[in-house]
Amino acid sequence: MAKCGSCHALARANTKGIIGPNLDEAFRQSLAEGAGRSTIRGVVEGQVLNPNPEGAMPKNLAGGATLRDIAAYVEQVAARGGQDSGLLATAVAPAGAGKPAVETGGKLSVPASPTGQLAYVTNKATATPGPVTVEMPNTSGVSHNIAVQQGSNGPVLGASSFITKGSASVKVTLKPGTYTFFCQVPGHRQAGMEGTLTVK
Repeated sequence: MAKCGSCHALARANTKGIIGPNLDEAFRQSLAEGAGRSTIRGVVEGQVLNPNPEGAMPKNLAGGATLRDIAAYVEQVAARGGQDSGLLATAVAPAGAGKPAVETGGKLSVPASPTGQLAYVTNKATATPGPVTVEMPNTSGVSHNIAVQQGSNGPVLGASSFITKGSASVKVTLKPGTYTFFCQVPGHRQAGMEGTLTVK
């Protein structure tokens, strides 16, 4: 579900992607008009197996038992509230739930989530004043970058290139204070791909 959640919102899974359709809203009207939940399963399987060639969903994203599990899950939870329990409750980690990143020797590493979730592995970082190279390793296959902004809505001090695999970095000179790091891909910051960098 983490890969699906990088593009789709689904309340029960706590995913907030905005690139693809909101899965709760996509099926809410059909369910209200009497469509059976098994219809959802068929639509999800069909869309994953045969994505729109002009859309954002990659081909061969899932298949076999994995696809059947994904479709069955969406069938059961789309347009329904509540919270998952057991393994499903931890299938998609909260955005930025990892340990804070700490600058060492002028370098600060803030990896993108390897699952494809629209998040960095942490939403907190600390650094000392002076020149800092902020590095963003990315193994997800989803395009991301990292930008550093003064405060939460001040000027952007610098931004890395956009990458889907590898590592990108940006060098900034920081004074004591609070900064925000975030992804500039449209929709990613709004989905939660941001964090606070404290310099002291």
